[in-house]
Amino acid sequence: MRVLIVNTSERTGGAAVAASRLMNALNNHGLKAKMLVRDKQSDHLTVAALPTQKRMQLRFLWERFVIWLHLKFDRTHLFEVDIANCGADITQLREFQEADIIHLHWVNQGMLSLKGIRKILDSGKPVVWTMHDIWPATAICHYTRGCNHFQTACNQCQLLPNGGSTTDLSASVWNQKQKILNEHHISFVACSKWLEGEAKKSALLQGQHICNIPNPIDTHIYHPQNKQQARQSLGVPTDKRIILFVSQRVTDGRKGMAYFTAAINKLAEQHPETRENTVIAILGGHSEDVVPHLALSAYPLGYVNDEKRIIDVYNAADVFVLPSLEDNLPNTIMEAMACGVPCVGFRVGGIPEMIDHQQNGYVARFCDADDLAVGINWVLSNTDYAQLSQQAVHHVSMNYSQHSVASRYIEVYNQAMAYKHYKI
Repeated sequence: MRVLIVNTSERTGGAAVAASRLMNALNNHGLKAKMLVRDKQSDHLTVAALPTQKRMQLRFLWERFVIWLHLKFDRTHLFEVDIANCGADITQLREFQEADIIHLHWVNQGMLSLKGIRKILDSGKPVVWTMHDIWPATAICHYTRGCNHFQTACNQCQLLPNGGSTTDLSASVWNQKQKILNEHHISFVACSKWLEGEAKKSALLQGQHICNIPNPIDTHIYHPQNKQQARQSLGVPTDKRIILFVSQRVTDGRKGMAYFTAAINKLAEQHPETRENTVIAILGGHSEDVVPHLALSAYPLGYVNDEKRIIDVYNAADVFVLPSLEDNLPNTIMEAMACGVPCVGFRVGGIPEMIDHQQNGYVARFCDADDLAVGINWVLSNTDYAQLSQQAVHHVSMNYSQHSVASRYIEVYNQAMAYKHYKI
């Protein structure tokens, strides 16, 4: 079976990381999987780039410009919205024509247009679409922020000026998506049970097959290593407890830095000894911007793209904290747990599926910085920390291993091919 995985980027972003790991898992499982991307960032032969890169850039800029016009030249939500009004036609590429299964992942920002997706479906090839956020089930947003319009029909979008209207941009894109999905079948895969539940509420996806399969991780690469050596390689203290925060851009409000800061300040206030025996490591872009606001000493590590160094960062930590306000199945929690690091996060999205409360970490009440601080302290002061660490590793090996995830995807592929054969 030949599988073509389609994603905007090869490496940048959580969806790209997950898609790349799935490609490796499938290849290790005996399938022939390739990736097709807009942004190729390696020399791997199993990854192909779209031709005409300049045209790709123009498509990206044109889409942003159209969105900007609808936002009345306000940049606030410019990258929270995608309309897929332009993109590549991949159906003429050799990689597409050789594939038995077309597996879409995150295909926004000029990678695929709605017209291009229709062409893929018109080709007759079975299509599987892994949802890394809610966009395939809504009109234009990647995270709904509590809006329920997608359960009936998107319009009056809260991301548009003055709350949009009944005939706004979201309504227009919704109608385009609905026409496509009314005429075609797609096997949708959510990365978490939470997102599967949300997708099944969508009026767009009624009648489509929806299931959930988590992202995979290679536990031969992400695994516990010597903590002291990891700290020495990073230049962080070897004699203090380390609290870790990781995000591609740490100032992204959705990742909850405001709650992290409040929790750290509460922790330092309630447990003054932490000022002497505990520090913070921050991995991600703009990490230096948040250091002045934290009550504990912090080490901004910046944006890192080297996997070995990222693994060192996880292994250097005693606890990983990710107070996301909306999230699907964060790769960062999976990576930390695979390295034996207990995690703390809010009870939201797919996070409670990953962290077993007070077994391999702590699930705090949503948007409760005080409870987040309790969770951090609970992990750091736990008398059976080694057991917490072992449970974290065990959870990952049982749920997110390459073998487990690849096997489940093969079932979805076979079902999608059988459906196409039946329809023919």
